[in-house]
Amino acid sequence: MLRPLAKPALALAGTMALAACSGSDAATADFPTWRNSDVNVVSRMVSAAGVATATSMRPDGTLETVALDLTSGKKLWAQPATMEGRLPGMGVPPPAIVDSVIVSLDPRKRGKWNANLVARDARTGRQKWIRPVHSTFGPQRCGPYVCLSEHTALSTARVVVLDPASGKLMWKLPGIAEVEWSDANRVLLLRLASNPMIESYELKTGKLQWQQPIEQALGPGIDMSGGWAFGATGDNLVGYVAPYTNPGTKKVSTFGLFSLKIANGTINWMRPSVVRVYPSGSPGLAPVVRPVDQQGQYGGFARLDAETGRVMGQITASQVPGSGWWLAFPGQMERLGFLKHNSAGTAFDLASGKSVPVKEQHGWSFCVTDPKPLPLKGQAPGFYSIASVCEFDLSNGKRVAGQNAPPFWFTGSHDGWRLWRDEKGGIHGIKDAAVSAPGMYG
Repeated sequence: MLRPLAKPALALAGTMALAACSGSDAATADFPTWRNSDVNVVSRMVSAAGVATATSMRPDGTLETVALDLTSGKKLWAQPATMEGRLPGMGVPPPAIVDSVIVSLDPRKRGKWNANLVARDARTGRQKWIRPVHSTFGPQRCGPYVCLSEHTALSTARVVVLDPASGKLMWKLPGIAEVEWSDANRVLLLRLASNPMIESYELKTGKLQWQQPIEQALGPGIDMSGGWAFGATGDNLVGYVAPYTNPGTKKVSTFGLFSLKIANGTINWMRPSVVRVYPSGSPGLAPVVRPVDQQGQYGGFARLDAETGRVMGQITASQVPGSGWWLAFPGQMERLGFLKHNSAGTAFDLASGKSVPVKEQHGWSFCVTDPKPLPLKGQAPGFYSIASVCEFDLSNGKRVAGQNAPPFWFTGSHDGWRLWRDEKGGIHGIKDAAVSAPGMYG
């Protein structure tokens, strides 16, 4: 994923129930929690089999794969990591973790290969197998296997599906793809080609089950260069394609939000010509968007129902304050706040669309509004760490004191645990979630 930048009230309250299972007050309750400040995590965090893993940056600007015990946050091991062929706008990738195996990209300095794909025991770090790699976007979990787009900088680019225990090649496809969803039997891939599409494959055999061109949902003129994001809700996959302005023609590509059935690829709903806003929930959990007209003018803000694509709550363009604000949402996203640093902002109730007093109104927004690119050694410039959110008082634009856990819509959860990065790169964990769901970054 590349990072840039009406139902009645009772129905809105009901659909908010998922987000309500964990709010910003979670850290004050009696839940298992930990913090590890000995790392400087720059990627998303993923977990399985009682282990969390991420990519961290060392003081000298090199990368490393770190593995932490999920229940205590204690570092289990760390190994040097690298990127070879990753595009800056995609951000730093996390390792892949499948059952009790962590797969990551290690530096390699000899021969025709630029890196090694290495599988290690998640708890001990003991090496299990190595696969030399020329260029790749990074490994991803796909059900019980590891998926990897390799040779991405060559005309021979392909997707390989590997057994995490042995590194054995299970099946392969020509071209480049990214995993957007998987379970034990099926994987949905975004095929990055001149006609991008979502394809479903049977994991055991590699048999194509269905394919759906993104143009079918949003219309012709798709260009994935602007970025994308996906998230699952129930039996559906919700996708977002961001706009991209061609530097030569100055023409803006087709963009918007859409949903399709995981079982057969049928399109459920589509919302063309809307942009996703940040920070906000995953497209599969809590999409918040702004419409853009043909003249490039932005409309108001709308919270959509990920299941149906319907507007759950909105404010109009005339209600949006002038400039100098940043979006801020409370723990359950029932209100939309416009944060002005060190001064009073504004807030709206999303169900009614009416303005609400900002006294005692808190919201979560980006901790840093002007992030600096990472000083990575030996890498192309333009990589940024995954963002952090902080709690603000909308009445004065100042940060709220304390260490409350960020909202569920931002962190997501897996097996009851919610993980997040603070603005200094430390990892936090809390076990307070009732369900597994994607966060803002998947």
